[in-house]
Amino acid sequence: MITVVLADDQAVVRDGLQLLLSASDDISVVAAAPDGTQALALAVTHRPDVALLDLRMPGLDGAAVTAALATQAPSVRVLILTTFADDDAILPALRAGAAGYLTKDASGEELVGAIRDVAAGRTVLDPSVARRLVEMVTVDAPGAGVAGAVESSAAEPAGGLTKREVDVVRLVAEGLSNQQVARRLVVSEATVKTHLNHVLSKLDVDGRPGLVAWAWRNGLGG
Repeated sequence: MITVVLADDQAVVRDGLQLLLSASDDISVVAAAPDGTQALALAVTHRPDVALLDLRMPGLDGAAVTAALATQAPSVRVLILTTFADDDAILPALRAGAAGYLTKDASGEELVGAIRDVAAGRTVLDPSVARRLVEMVTVDAPGAGVAGAVESSAAEPAGGLTKREVDVVRLVAEGLSNQQVARRLVVSEATVKTHLNHVLSKLDVDGRPGLVAWAWRNGLGG
């Protein structure tokens, strides 16, 4: 059973989410909060598999709750659900360690699937968020622009990574968890973690979401 703590400052949204998730046999909402401060306290107390958080709430916002959970309850994976997909909304939440980011345009089926994916260790990004990440990475890259990115990719397609590191990046970009990557490559999960640590250090990207964006930009996306 996947346990969830959810938080949204609108009562009608909280109630609707609880009703939607309760219809799934494998998901249980253990607590709901109207603001970020209560969300953090409930998540630390209950240690759910997933914290489903609105981004902009009274008290602590979703990014602040995510950052606090990274130290106070690191086993809790965060899925952000919000109406916002602008730069100021996306980056703080992902940098804080959110495992997923969906806009409220997502269907109920997509939300349930995202919760399952996040609980299983995968990264979930709304298509609009993914596109914006790719745009930001491309613009920030040396020789900004599509042509510059393509030229850079052709000159050094793997960013200085080893062949095995490239294999790991491809599988992570497909949405596989560390355990699934290990099974696919027939190595230990510890080995996968070591490869990922090396990759993140070499590329200087912001965690798994940043790595996925880099993979898409450099032709290694799933």
